[in-house]
Amino acid sequence: MHCNRFKGPNVAGLDPDTGKIVRLFHPRRDSWAEHFVWHGPELNARTQIGRVTLVVLAINDQDVVAVRKALQDEGVFLL
Repeated sequence: MHCNRFKGPNVAGLDPDTGKIVRLFHPRRDSWAEHFVWHGPELNARTQIGRVTLVVLAINDQDVVAVRKALQDEGVFLL
């Protein structure tokens, strides 16, 4: 739900590293493992598409990461 609030009508965003417009990750067409990797409670990007998706959807918002960390500590959020 958190990420969906940020997505809205966006299908692309600006890559923070290059400033280029890049499409967002498409869950039905793209391979998740190709674009993302977990590093503890934080989701990291492997590609431009992953990087832009993380930024546009605010996937690593500090509050969300804190919740993931707490869930990991409780053994509920497993990777």
